[in-house]
Amino acid sequence: MARHDSPMMAIEPNWQMWATFALIAGAIILYASERFPLEQTSLALLAALLLLFHFAPLEVAGQSLDARALLAGFADPALIAVLALMVVGQGLIRTGALDEPIRFMTTRFQRHPALAMSLTLLIIAALSAFINNTPIVVIFIPVMVTVADRLNRGPSRLMMPLSFAAILGGMVTLIGSSTNLLVAGAAAGMEQAVIGFFDFAVPGGMLAAVGLVYVIWILPRLLPERASIASEMAGEGKQFIAQIAVRPGSPLVGQSSVAGMIPHLKGMTVRLIQRGEESHLPPFEDLQLQPGDKVIVAATRALLTEALSRTPEMVDTDTEGGEAGDSMLAEAMVTPASRVIGRNLRMVGFHYHTGCVILGVQRRSRMMRGRMEDIRLEAGDVLLILGPRERVTDLRFSREVLLIEWSALELPSRHHAKRALGIFATVVVASATGFIPIAVAALAGALAMITLGCLNVRQAARAVDRQVAMLVTAALAMGSAMQATGGAAYLAQHMIAALSDLGPAVLLSALFALVAVMTNVLSNAATAVLFTPIAINAALAMGMEPTAFIHAVIFAANCSFATPMGYQTNLLVMGPGHYKFSDYLRGGTPLIVLIWLAFSLLAPWYYGF
Repeated sequence: MARHDSPMMAIEPNWQMWATFALIAGAIILYASERFPLEQTSLALLAALLLLFHFAPLEVAGQSLDARALLAGFADPALIAVLALMVVGQGLIRTGALDEPIRFMTTRFQRHPALAMSLTLLIIAALSAFINNTPIVVIFIPVMVTVADRLNRGPSRLMMPLSFAAILGGMVTLIGSSTNLLVAGAAAGMEQAVIGFFDFAVPGGMLAAVGLVYVIWILPRLLPERASIASEMAGEGKQFIAQIAVRPGSPLVGQSSVAGMIPHLKGMTVRLIQRGEESHLPPFEDLQLQPGDKVIVAATRALLTEALSRTPEMVDTDTEGGEAGDSMLAEAMVTPASRVIGRNLRMVGFHYHTGCVILGVQRRSRMMRGRMEDIRLEAGDVLLILGPRERVTDLRFSREVLLIEWSALELPSRHHAKRALGIFATVVVASATGFIPIAVAALAGALAMITLGCLNVRQAARAVDRQVAMLVTAALAMGSAMQATGGAAYLAQHMIAALSDLGPAVLLSALFALVAVMTNVLSNAATAVLFTPIAINAALAMGMEPTAFIHAVIFAANCSFATPMGYQTNLLVMGPGHYKFSDYLRGGTPLIVLIWLAFSLLAPWYYGF
């Protein structure tokens, strides 16, 4: 094997380098403190870098670090891929395409939640060793969100472990991560031996195993139980009185009460069964439901929404036309001066006047018993309303009810579920097989979701997370500035000069630590390309075989756990997990330290130092 014996070029520091260090340090402190919104900090960093290099220009290899170079992150393929995949994932959620498999998974989670979660994360890690981990995370994000919802847990306990497991799996094989391929390419460019598919599978597998123990058993305990904003605002625990119609062919026909509960109406408390003019009160002994019966239940909004979206004919709405995808569920409060006070629902004529129907009534003072149409409304009653989006939003101008706007929720358009699944599968297969780049596949998939009716433009726009866009752009600008000013190479040069006399094991451990820190500030791709020649030259300067140093760069560059912009799967789970910047520091930093210690102990034994 040919060796490259030229020493590393000495990096002369310049004041722009120190200014860049100061700006990056300040940005990281602001990100971690969360004193300002992430978007504001990212925008401030971009503005500061643009001003710095406008008034103090810096040329590298004949090219200036101008606004075009610093703002190139807005057009970065990785960012485009992440944002487009958010739209594709929203298409799956909006159509309810994953409800059936999720229902199956939820049953398993409820019986053995710890075992099921462990197996899921192990499967994700194993798949990530052979398939690009980004589409794998995209597949499991909506699954995990819905599973968390079904288990009445915040998604914050599940999303970060999903991303970290995928990253750990990518450490095992050459194709597990694009980072691995970049390091292999940079090493080949320096006349090193070609890295084989499983060349670092043994140490990579050991590090991944150590990391997965932490991800499965410790990480969920470090993360906050943070419920989704939508569920908090919707008041998931509030009980509404609603009426379920038993129609011919309904799954309710023939069912009877078991311990006061009807099996098909799981979670709902049955308060009354109306058969013609006859009312039946609990415990409904020997009573089987028949077509024409009306079941009055007390249920949360979440349960009523699920029942309505799964089997619309169950809910006694008497709606006229309109597809589920055009319908919206919202809450409205009866105002003190409303003319509907004292009238029952039959007299109000709510559907005639507003085009919406009342699905349920919630009264804070007491739980009502009786047929819905006989309930006389009082001031302060909260009505659960279903109707077309335009008619629901028109309730803002009503004098009779006050629309609680943040409670509005669009119902899934399940008739497009197969279409959404087809688009999603095409995106995953096309990107995982390398047929087309993931950015192209994701962008085409987002367009298909909109064009084929799974989402409208407004829903797609709301799916795009502006925090992610600004974080990625700021991170890429930081990386460009660090490379152009020679900052990263300067740090590496001084580390090697200081530690080379302490032996290869110490130098290798220090190199791993430096790369692991830098990969969370720069992009992992930039870190891999930047540090591979530094690592090879450091090994050759000590008269050593560079293999261990190349592998160290691969493993450390994959340790993108401590910041959301460290790796694109972290960005993908940031929105669904409702994470803050500090959550990544809290959950990811111990994992980096753990893998660093494991590598520092493993490397001398495995590589024969």
